[in-house]
Amino acid sequence: MSGAYGLDLAEVSKSNAPQVLDVPAAPGLSNEKNEKALYIPEDSSQSQSREHSLTDPDGKEYPTAEEVSTLRRVCGTIPWSSYTIGFIELCERFSYYGTTIVFVNFIQQPLPEGSTTGAAGTDGQPGALGMGQRASTGLTTFNSMWAYFMPLVGAYMADQYWGRYKTIQISIFIAIVGHILLIIATLPSVIASPNGSIACFSIGLIIFGIGTGGFKPNISPLIAEQYEAKHPRQYIQVKKSGERVIVDPIMTVSRIYMYFYLMINIGALAGQIGMVYAEKYVGFWLSFVLPTCLFLCCPTIMWLMRNKYARRPPTGSVLTKALKLWGLAMKGRWSLNPVKTAKNMRSDDFWESVKPSRLGQAKPAWMTFDDVWVDEVRRGFKACTVFLWIPLYWLAYNQMTTNLISQAATMELHGAPNDLINNIDPVALVIFIPICDLFLYPGLERIGIRFTPLKKIAWGFGLSSASMIASAVTQHYIYKLGVCGDHPNSELPNGDPCDPAPINVWVQTIPYLLIAFSEIFTSITALEYAFTKAPKNLRSVVTSIFLFMSAVSYAIGEAFVSLAEDPLLTWNYMTIAILAALGCVGFWTAHRKLDKEEDKLNFIPESSFKGRRLSHGGQGGLMA
Repeated sequence: MSGAYGLDLAEVSKSNAPQVLDVPAAPGLSNEKNEKALYIPEDSSQSQSREHSLTDPDGKEYPTAEEVSTLRRVCGTIPWSSYTIGFIELCERFSYYGTTIVFVNFIQQPLPEGSTTGAAGTDGQPGALGMGQRASTGLTTFNSMWAYFMPLVGAYMADQYWGRYKTIQISIFIAIVGHILLIIATLPSVIASPNGSIACFSIGLIIFGIGTGGFKPNISPLIAEQYEAKHPRQYIQVKKSGERVIVDPIMTVSRIYMYFYLMINIGALAGQIGMVYAEKYVGFWLSFVLPTCLFLCCPTIMWLMRNKYARRPPTGSVLTKALKLWGLAMKGRWSLNPVKTAKNMRSDDFWESVKPSRLGQAKPAWMTFDDVWVDEVRRGFKACTVFLWIPLYWLAYNQMTTNLISQAATMELHGAPNDLINNIDPVALVIFIPICDLFLYPGLERIGIRFTPLKKIAWGFGLSSASMIASAVTQHYIYKLGVCGDHPNSELPNGDPCDPAPINVWVQTIPYLLIAFSEIFTSITALEYAFTKAPKNLRSVVTSIFLFMSAVSYAIGEAFVSLAEDPLLTWNYMTIAILAALGCVGFWTAHRKLDKEEDKLNFIPESSFKGRRLSHGGQGGLMA
């Protein structure tokens, strides 16, 4: 090469090449930004056959605008540090689901005769406190809502004060305290005093939920940041066949979250099945001790990897600035007509009008960021509007852990426990996640179909609706074929319970498989979307908003309690199927234009604004 031409920032951002790299040099700290110059080779023979190649000093080549639209995209190599975080998540989910799976029996069922631990042997029913279904339902519902509300707090603490790594470690130790209190509540000497046991259990439940809330919204961004720290942008790779392809960080992040979700379900499956047998044959104390023991692997691995993980520092009052920015953009756009207000919020100049360059000298004192950060905030708010539809999806998903278990009990079980059938879902996920990752998604990419995140989420809505239709059809035939008609849970005239409907329980495989595929398309993709669309200094907050949608769904589900009994269950499933279908149509109608912006949103260069930390090579920096 005889020389090189420098590229200005605008051309670089169009090409999707990185302006900055952010890899931490020490635990809890990030390196100052290292700006890498990009060059156009003058005398490359390859450059004569295509538009200018973009290359950094290390020889990594970045795609041109033409190549971005024409070359096939592939996944990069997942760093080994991400796998260790995946194993941490597996241990945490084993501990969470292994513990919570026995809550109902522990609270609701009485202590078996002759037992001090709650174990009942092969033919008995495990139990401990005997407080009835209302108490067990109340406490387990509170636990679910609490565990999905607290991520809002955990995310705020991480993004504003502690950073993700420190927040995860603190949350782990809080959860361990909760685990210990739950173990104490299940000791034989404590069970003998039910009032003391339930008091200890309730306190442990609250503390346990706080730990879970700090862990969940931070572990998922951390796993993807391990790859992003090394490969923040697309780059060119030449296959052995000579084919030039784009190694796409977005596709790689999608793969990371696929296997992250795989780890979740392996942990949940092992925890649920294992602890059910532990309570049945040994006692509740063992079903709480074993999850705690595996959970102790989490802080151990985190400490051993403390110098290996890429981490971002906390950034101060960035969330406050984002909310102030939105409030400024809303000035003059409010209307008593909500439709007009919504239309004003979708105006093309909504965010452009509050960029510092547009405001000039009129910008407020708190506006210490650049135009690019406004683009990042816009992208993050768009992600949050996507998540507002998710409760309709969770409404269908939650039937799997409630009404479908009851439905199974009214069919021929052939020796299988009715609460075992729903494990079809995690088993299906363990099988089909690799199939989607290795065959379905690459196959669609090869034939030129871009299965974008928003398309995946819409398909997930549709599949969840189909799952509920299958459940409604099954319920219809239970009512039609059962000896007790549309009251299969009632008694015969002689006082005996009704015989199950002559339908094999494994017919539920259909709705469970549909739900599993819907999870792959909607739940996994939403985690990915939260990571890729949020401003880097608000990732935990945006992720927590997605998680909070599950709590919203539980609240909405309370409106359907009156339908969750015979003879109305067919209407229950069909109503939820219709809502999920409407969610599918409404979601795609609302966001199809946003889907066309997918690449544009992903190509937004990273802002130099980092809150209270110095940025852009330490040149003065912008303070929060």
